[in-house]
Amino acid sequence: MKLFALLAVVASFLPTCVIGAEQDARDKVTLAYKFKVGDTLRYSIDHRATVRSTIEGTTQKAITRSESVKVWKVIDVMPDGEIEFMHMVDRLKMTNRLPDRAEMVYDSAKDEAPPPGFADAAAAVGVPLSVIRMSQRGDVIDRNVKHRQPAADTEAPVTLLLPEGPVAVGDTWNEPRAVPVQTADGAKREIQTRRHYELAKVANGIASIDVSYQVLSPVDPAIEAQLIQRLLKGTAKFDIERGRILSQHMEVDERVLGFAGPTSSMHYVMKMDEDLLDDEKKVAAKP
Repeated sequence: MKLFALLAVVASFLPTCVIGAEQDARDKVTLAYKFKVGDTLRYSIDHRATVRSTIEGTTQKAITRSESVKVWKVIDVMPDGEIEFMHMVDRLKMTNRLPDRAEMVYDSAKDEAPPPGFADAAAAVGVPLSVIRMSQRGDVIDRNVKHRQPAADTEAPVTLLLPEGPVAVGDTWNEPRAVPVQTADGAKREIQTRRHYELAKVANGIASIDVSYQVLSPVDPAIEAQLIQRLLKGTAKFDIERGRILSQHMEVDERVLGFAGPTSSMHYVMKMDEDLLDDEKKVAAKP
């Protein structure tokens, strides 16, 4: 089953509010991306997923892992605060363990030619993938794809959406998303979902934001299986003063019963860690 890799979002690091102490829950903060022309943000991303599925009494297990360095190069900042940046991947290491196959590994830093099945991923390393324009709260206004990836999830979020105005600890906001799916009879349908955010804590100028993905439409097991990779929950840390995300740590641990017949089952486990790299030494050391 195709696994959706997440991709993901912005970051950096420094304090702003109450230094050395947790902020009063009644105080409000403004969360906004603050980039300058020429800024280059690099993130290490470690994405691990395991899918165990049982259909008609046969159980199969697939394990995948991708370690990459994501790069955002800020091209322009408009007078109204809109930000335009180029998205690239500097390095990529992928490991696949699929049923009835030997483990396959591709490392862009070492392998001159990718093994079978990794050609599309290898072609996306070191080239501009897209040019994105977003608002200061992370609303994507325009996305110009420069390099098309056949297996890419076009519904994957590009940025972490921030609230429209100042927020206090405990405040929430939502990002609605309509996701196309296919029903058991082959018809296409849109499912209403949302990413739900809550400002959980502010300390030392860092905002901790709890994130969860919620399905709002009623779904049957066949559709639930198509959405299972999206059901992320976790925490993002945002540097308020410098206006960028420092890290995101997300996970999924979900089961679906009856997605392909009454005795079928699927168990999907995923962990994704994304961290801002401060300097070139860290870039060279990861993944």
